[in-house]
Amino acid sequence: MTLATLASPVSAAAAVAMVFTALTMVLTPGPNMIYLTSRSISQGRRAGLISLAGTGLGFIIYMLMTNLGLAVVFVAVPWLFIGLKVAGVAYLAHLAWQALRPSGRGVFDVRDLSRDSTGRLFRTGLTTNLLNPKAAIMYLTVIPQFIDPQRGHPLLQGLVLGLLQIAVSLVVNALIVMAAGAIASFLARRPSWATWQRRTTGVLLGTVALLLAGEVPDRARI
Repeated sequence: MTLATLASPVSAAAAVAMVFTALTMVLTPGPNMIYLTSRSISQGRRAGLISLAGTGLGFIIYMLMTNLGLAVVFVAVPWLFIGLKVAGVAYLAHLAWQALRPSGRGVFDVRDLSRDSTGRLFRTGLTTNLLNPKAAIMYLTVIPQFIDPQRGHPLLQGLVLGLLQIAVSLVVNALIVMAAGAIASFLARRPSWATWQRRTTGVLLGTVALLLAGEVPDRARI
């Protein structure tokens, strides 16, 4: 283990791949996105950002719990590393299908929500994320795709990759929350744009799944 590896626990390629995957996933409709856009449109940007803060805390909790568990798994049961990589590829393929299928739901298919207090907004954002299977599965199966056992310190690698995912998710969601009303109005007048958004993210997720599937045999060697 060199000082350079400690200073940069993940490679530049892994970091870029994680950012790209996180960006593609955050644009895929899910409970968090639907809640945040609905809240922002029905109660305003401030409410959406407060809810997003709760969502961010949920990501941090998942990241810490999952990476502590994965660090133990990589040492105690190395062969599970291959299983997690395969599961990650399958999960990305599933997300791609959900986005591409004809009845897929768009990012701005929102619902009306009652007005909540600041505390309730934060708690609901946190709860929505903690109860979101997409978040749990992502940390358990997607992040291991970019961990290189040869670099050592899987816990440190997982934390760095998790922080990259959280940063991407918070920035993108904050931008969407700030512009939710305008974007929803725009898409309401141009429904075909929403369809193309779903198809684009679906194709990107499918491409990532295929690329990672080809790397599993090589990168899964412990």
